[in-house]
Amino acid sequence: MKAFSVRVFIRATPERIWALLTDAAKFTRWNNTVEKVDGKIALGERVTVHPKANPGRAFPVTVAEFEPPRSMVWTGGMPLGLFKGQRTFTLTPGLNGDVEFSMREEYTGLMAPLICRSIPDLQPAFDEFASDLKRVAEAK
Repeated sequence: MKAFSVRVFIRATPERIWALLTDAAKFTRWNNTVEKVDGKIALGERVTVHPKANPGRAFPVTVAEFEPPRSMVWTGGMPLGLFKGQRTFTLTPGLNGDVEFSMREEYTGLMAPLICRSIPDLQPAFDEFASDLKRVAEAK
């Protein structure tokens, strides 16, 4: 199994962070890791992500879980569970007014060992995503 994850503490309300994470039309205004996000980020909706890490590629995902302003899960992959990617976004309020933002993506399925060989190192993009989110959420 291959996975990438990031965690950062953000001095902003969970609602402010959630608003940024769920506004597909404005994603590229703050997020330097994507070229475009098509669709509506809401439970059961289909979203297509165009990442800068894979130019020219688009990844359709389904918003499988959606619990404002705490967590959401995007899933995508191949039929019959041959390959599945799952990205989980979590916001956890802290005691001092900070919010812990975490994002994790993992790949599973029978074809995962083969397909994961062609997945580039996404950790720099994950780190940049979290840094961009923190910067804009904390801006006045």
